[in-house]
Amino acid sequence: MFNFSGLSNKSLPGKILRLPLALVPRNLTTRIWQGPLQGKKWVVGASTHGCWLGSYEFDKQKLITETVKDGSVFFDIGAHVGFYTLLASSLVGDRGKVFAFEPLPRNLSFLKKHLKLNDVRNVTLFEAAVAASPGQAKFYEAAESSMGKLSEEGTIKVQLLSLDDLLVSGKIERPNYMKIDVEGAELSVLQGARGMLAESAPVIFLATHGSEVHSQCIAFLRSLGYTCRTIEGSEDVERCDEIIAVKAV
Repeated sequence: MFNFSGLSNKSLPGKILRLPLALVPRNLTTRIWQGPLQGKKWVVGASTHGCWLGSYEFDKQKLITETVKDGSVFFDIGAHVGFYTLLASSLVGDRGKVFAFEPLPRNLSFLKKHLKLNDVRNVTLFEAAVAASPGQAKFYEAAESSMGKLSEEGTIKVQLLSLDDLLVSGKIERPNYMKIDVEGAELSVLQGARGMLAESAPVIFLATHGSEVHSQCIAFLRSLGYTCRTIEGSEDVERCDEIIAVKAV
């Protein structure tokens, strides 16, 4: 698999590669070119071109593909337009389940379209943000659709859900894997899942946004017995923003 996304847009090869991409219609539905999602249908304008090129977040995509097992339960928290939702759906197979969480209407529209285009039937979608406790909050819709976040500066009101509450109410199952990418609200997500994490010990693929929340998340996970490492496998987790957390059971 070639990492198109790894070519810097400042390098000559990167610039040459990106020139024809500007000509691709954003409303075009195409097939993903390569990788574990090769052949799946995707709307070009839903997100970065790396998604339909198959090289989006190359290292994390590879790690998730190598880790997630058939028949398991996967949570996609901050599902955006559904790249990892589709990936998890494919990996867990017909015997597995995916629970996806996304609050932004624009993203939900594309996410639902991608599920329908690919006839996905093992995904349960929650149109809400995940937090420490249930309720409502303001959501800031950034110019880049992947960078929206919970913020008092937001103009959209979204529903908040707690994973522990959802589990107790029977609306979700205990996960084997969790992918969390929520633009700064990562600690809140983990705090709202304390009981579930302590009892179920899912493998966590975590993207953090900001050094303070990164340190807080690592400390929280370690307090529950998790070992953290970078997605490349290093134990030097303090100077990165993408980790995998695993708990010995």
